[in-house]
This record gives sequence, structure tokens and C-alpha cells, in this order.
Amino acid sequence: MNKIVKKIAIVGPESTGKSTISQALAKHYQVPWVPEYARYYCAALTEECTLQDEINMFHGQVALEESILANAETEFIICDTTFLTVKIWSDEFFGSTPSIVLDALRTRAYDFYVLLDIDLPWQEDPLRDFPHMREHFMTIWHKELKELQADYIVVSGIESRLQNAITAINKFLNP
Repeated sequence: MNKIVKKIAIVGPESTGKSTISQALAKHYQVPWVPEYARYYCAALTEECTLQDEINMFHGQVALEESILANAETEFIICDTTFLTVKIWSDEFFGSTPSIVLDALRTRAYDFYVLLDIDLPWQEDPLRDFPHMREHFMTIWHKELKELQADYIVVSGIESRLQNAITAINKFLNP
């Protein structure tokens, strides 16, 4: 019988500390970490991102997650974002989301989401584009998570962000 490994996702708009916090959480709990596939994919793009690129990022994120889940010997894993990001970007920039992503949203659930607030200062990065749209994307994250009926909590704080995320995850793991 296969052990069920919970998936805890660290999500949010650009420049909210997802990669930093998710890595620190994985280290704190000594559990596997799933990096954001899209970051590597986009770094290698030589042209504007297309809808096909979004589909490729979906497949890459799922494959990366599956490979880590297959080897996980822990109660849970920490995911640096999820393929829900593909839906958000596809809707925003292409006007719709590929059906493969929509279908997966209904069947590939995450157990808990930590939605990082936009209270951190913007950090420039070649892969970030929208410093003036943070509130817009935060609203979209809330909407999407509510539509999924996701179990989530918003975590904020500059100095206390990691500790606030640990507290939220502990409450999820030990209700």
C-alpha cells in the first residue's frame, strides 16, 4: 500500500518570497522541496512566452512534483508554487486556460496552501514583470483558491514571515 504524502503549496504573486520561504520550510521540517519549474523554463526562453509554453510549464511542474512525491518518505512535501500559476498567467495574458490544466485542477489537489502576502518590498528579477500589479494578482490568487475550495491561509510579515508560515503549517498538520 502506498503512503499518502500531503502536498503543501507556497503560492502568491511575484516577489512575495515563495522560493525563499518554501526552501526554508523544507529545511525546517526536513521534507522534500519541489522547486518552481517555470522559473527554469522561462530563464531559457529566447522569445515571448506562448500558450504552448504555459502547457509545457504545466507538464514540467507536474512531472517534477510526481518525481519528488514518488521518492518522498515523509508525511508531506513543500511545493514552491503549483501549476495553478499556469491558469492565472494563461487567463491573464492569453484570455483562457488550456483544458488540460483546468482538468488537472479538479483532480490534482493540494492539501494546504500558504498564500504569501504582498507586504514585502518588490525585488527586481529578470523573470518578474509586474511590480504595479501585485494587488491585482493577490485578488486573483484569493479568487482562484476560493473557487477550488482550497484550504489556505495568508501569511504576511517581513521579519516574521518564515515563523508565521511555520505556525500556519503546524496548525494545519495538528488541528
